[in-house]
Amino acid sequence: MLTESSVVGKRFTTNREIHSLEKLLKQNQFKNVGELHKEWTEAGVKASRATTHQRIKEFGYSCCIPLVKPLLNHRQRQMHLSWTKEKNNWTVAQWSKVLFADKSKFFISFGNQCPRVRRKGGEAHSPSYLKSSVKFPQSVMIWGAMSSAGIGPQCFLQTTVTAPIYQDILEHFMLPSADQLFKDADFIFQQDLVTAHTAKSTKSWLNGHGVGVLDWPEISPDLNPIENLWGIVKRKMRNETKKCR
Repeated sequence: MLTESSVVGKRFTTNREIHSLEKLLKQNQFKNVGELHKEWTEAGVKASRATTHQRIKEFGYSCCIPLVKPLLNHRQRQMHLSWTKEKNNWTVAQWSKVLFADKSKFFISFGNQCPRVRRKGGEAHSPSYLKSSVKFPQSVMIWGAMSSAGIGPQCFLQTTVTAPIYQDILEHFMLPSADQLFKDADFIFQQDLVTAHTAKSTKSWLNGHGVGVLDWPEISPDLNPIENLWGIVKRKMRNETKKCR
C-alpha cells in the first residue's frame, strides 16, 4: 500500500481513495486512464486526470499492447498440455532435426497508422502536415521454413492455398529447404493442421516422398518458433517504413 511519505510533495488523495482506484483498475485492466478517472471521480474523489495517471504509474502498471493468444476450449487446452509434457524432455539435438514451416501475411503499406505530427493552430489541412491513407493496405502472403541451421527459400502466395497448391509448395520450396538446411541428414517436418495440410492427397504426397511429420496440436501458432521470425521481419519492415516517411 502506498503511503503519504512514499512520494515527494503533498498528496491530495487519501490512502483509502488510492486503494479504491487500484481496486477499480484490477476489476478491468483493459480500461484506459480516461475511463478509470471518470469512475474514480464519480465515486467522490477530487483528482485531476494527471493525478489519476500518476497514481496508476505508482502502482507499477505500464500501458502495453496485450499479447495475443489463440482462444482454446477445454479439450484443446488438454491437447496442448499433453503435447508439451510429451516434448518437454526433447533434447536440442532432437529439435534441431525439425523443419518448422508456416505462412504469414505481410503488409506493404500500413493503412492509416502513422506517427504524430507537431503543428500550430490553423495548419491542420496544410499539405506539409497531412498523411496519405489507404482503405485497403497492400499485403503479401509468404510461406517459409526454418530450422536451427537457418531459413530456406520463401514462397510468395498469390492465391488461396488448396491441397494441390500446397503440394506444389512442398515440392518446390519445402524439399529444397530441407536439402539446404539438413543436407543428407534425416529431418522431421512441422506443419499446422489446416485443411490443405491434412488432406488425404497431401498425406499421400508426404508419405510418397518419405517425409516424416511432427505431431502437432491444433490451433497452436504460439508453439511454432517461426512465428518469432515473422515478428522480427515485420518489426524491421515497420521501422524501415517509418524512416522513409
